[in-house]
Amino acid sequence: MTVATGRKGRILKEDVKLFIKQTLAEGVVSTGGAGIPSIPAVDFSVFGGIEIQKLSKIKRLTGQNLTRVWLNLPMVTYHDEADITEMEAFRIALNSEKAKDDIKITGLLFIIKALVAAMKQFPSFNASLSSDGESIILKQYFNIGIAVDTPNGLVVPVLRDVDSKSINQLAIELAEKSAKARLGKLLPNEMQGGCLTISSLGGIGGTAFTPIVNAPEVAILGVTRAKMQPVWNGKEFIPRLMLPLDLTYDHRVIDGAEGARFMAVVKQNLSDIRRLLL
Repeated sequence: MTVATGRKGRILKEDVKLFIKQTLAEGVVSTGGAGIPSIPAVDFSVFGGIEIQKLSKIKRLTGQNLTRVWLNLPMVTYHDEADITEMEAFRIALNSEKAKDDIKITGLLFIIKALVAAMKQFPSFNASLSSDGESIILKQYFNIGIAVDTPNGLVVPVLRDVDSKSINQLAIELAEKSAKARLGKLLPNEMQGGCLTISSLGGIGGTAFTPIVNAPEVAILGVTRAKMQPVWNGKEFIPRLMLPLDLTYDHRVIDGAEGARFMAVVKQNLSDIRRLLL
């Protein structure tokens, strides 16, 4: 608290200087009005050898955006599993028909299609909250962002109008944009206009995680590695390929029941991809 020492309660220049000095000494720095205490600086060299590496520009910008989202969005993550046994068998069959140099079909492409079908059924997932928080902006296009790991950090190229493209078209486009991302050649407009993002760790592993919403989007789907599990069918345990899914959403726009219903539809679409024809 600032103590005014001037006549008639006036705040003097010295009062302001003292307040700043005391604030810095306490390690309290206001960030975006949040008043969050900063983490004190530590001289790690006193404990042993160190090496200092500058963060890449992508990592710095990503960190700033994630911090802003974390402070402003009340986020909930819903975890579930989808049975992709038949989908995987179909994917393998499709790839067996392709020539050696053809771009192969990945499970991610079916996830994109399943996600968009669910977004059409639940429009609030294809929306953004207005800046004043008074209304939601419903989008009539379906652009999906795909988080891509690159040597310089995480980037999110956007696949546009995925509802009107075939699996093979999406495979080619995703391969091209992923290659550009890893070479650092993505243009700014190729990373804009997303409606919902997919962050997949399937090629690495894991069983679950809590992805952070890529605002101004209102949801993000996390995917980890599928594995065979015994599933009870009412009479016996049978081996099924189960895919862990993690849906994080902005609770200001989407409530828990709607999030669970949305995930149920995504699971249905992945478990029986014939539903995508309906």
